[in-house]
Amino acid sequence: MKIFSAKQIYEADKFTIENQQIESEALMERAAVQIFNWIHHRMQGAQVKIHLFCGIGNNGGDGIALARHLQEHGYNIAVNVVNYSEKRSKDFLINLDRLKDRKIWPSFLDSDCEFPEIGKDDIIVDAIFGIGLNRVPDPWVVNLMQHLNESQAFVLSIDVPSGLFMDKVPKDPQAAVRSNYVLSFQAPKLIFFLPQTGSYSNQWEVLDIGLDPEYLMETETEYELMGKNQVLPWYLPREKFSHKGTYGHALIMGGSYGKIGAVILASRACLTSGSGLVTAHVPSCGYIPLQTALPEAMVITAAGEREVSSVDFDISPTAIGLGMGWGTSKNTGKALRGFLEQNRQPLVLDADALNLLSKYPDLLKKIGKQAVLTPHPKELERLLGTWKDDFDKLKKAKAFSAKYDCILVIKGSHTITVYRDKGYINTTGNPGMATAGSGDVLTGIITALIAQGYPPLRAAIFGVYLHGRAGDIAVEQMGYQALTASDISHHIGKAYIDLFELPEAVEEPNEEPS
Repeated sequence: MKIFSAKQIYEADKFTIENQQIESEALMERAAVQIFNWIHHRMQGAQVKIHLFCGIGNNGGDGIALARHLQEHGYNIAVNVVNYSEKRSKDFLINLDRLKDRKIWPSFLDSDCEFPEIGKDDIIVDAIFGIGLNRVPDPWVVNLMQHLNESQAFVLSIDVPSGLFMDKVPKDPQAAVRSNYVLSFQAPKLIFFLPQTGSYSNQWEVLDIGLDPEYLMETETEYELMGKNQVLPWYLPREKFSHKGTYGHALIMGGSYGKIGAVILASRACLTSGSGLVTAHVPSCGYIPLQTALPEAMVITAAGEREVSSVDFDISPTAIGLGMGWGTSKNTGKALRGFLEQNRQPLVLDADALNLLSKYPDLLKKIGKQAVLTPHPKELERLLGTWKDDFDKLKKAKAFSAKYDCILVIKGSHTITVYRDKGYINTTGNPGMATAGSGDVLTGIITALIAQGYPPLRAAIFGVYLHGRAGDIAVEQMGYQALTASDISHHIGKAYIDLFELPEAVEEPNEEPS
């Protein structure tokens, strides 16, 4: 699913109006009808007080048009116009006149008025600002938004939570509405998925308002949302007359004294993700643990009892995962340098491999084309340097990816895979996966996919999806607190099966308001 910028959304509106030969207020009416249908389907006329807070731009016009439909169907509403400017959009004024024609007189709020009382069992419709906000709201509007946030009422935002910008983080965390639910027009917004802005939207849903499909299909976007429908076409089925050699030989390199478990986790995930053969390369202290915990894996011991001091193997792997539990001593740094100088196989670099790259940045030129790097936030900061906000972080990540022709998997609540100027946002995963070893499992999954023949970028995106889906399936049985990295690994098979299971049908209304 594409994620459009504010500029692209405005272009889509304009293209739709011209191509479908409609007036702009007709497009606003479509939006209002879709919002009304969503509310009416769930409330069925329940007489809960609905407070609509409408700005004086097009987002406010959506709210004013919605108020008319709610009133026509007998809902208990109170309409408040947030009068933050003397400028009013044309379509807002058209819908305001329509509202007045029905003898509905909104309250006009300004800097001198008292804010309306809101009960904790009421509903707030937030239509103050839309995607076009380009400056910090006036202090009295910020106070109003704080009033809404403190009311404990259910907050439904139209398109985006008011106060959020599309391309930067609010300087004042209080200067934005915190929404229980956001109804986003046509496509989700990038701000729903970034740590500094995503917390303002508890849940979101996309409403189709009929923007022209030609524009939506042909327009390239900087970001895409990756779910089951997006990754399923990439799945490589297994042939009947195949064997273990058909599905690659993955080499998992890592481990040091006290951290051999990281290699076990990655190797197990590599096997359960489909790699035909898996060999673990560890210091000699890891030989017995690996052979005991994972009999399906082969083991090569490197020079060094407690840590790897050099890399030497006589196999020909099809993909290599490197770094988990390796350590960052001079010995391991020397071993990494020697390995990178002679390696020609696809790489997945994690944990201490990333820390060593940060320590010896000249090694970044030796990682090879489309190497996959899987940093957590601190490892990413060591690679990129500090950033101003999440938008700056993504900008720097894209520049880093382009400079070194590498794939960055930026791990988080919504893991974002970046390759050059494009980002792919994952839809699976849960807070229970914030546990030791979870990243080692992810490295094993991605390495296995590359070993089986998936191109590195697809392997990274697909691997992140499977990792998160395995965690989602596991957490239903384990709960957030008890979920471990091993549980994620044990549920990778069910994540594969889930790819081919159809979702339960959900009936949605098709009616138009009378």
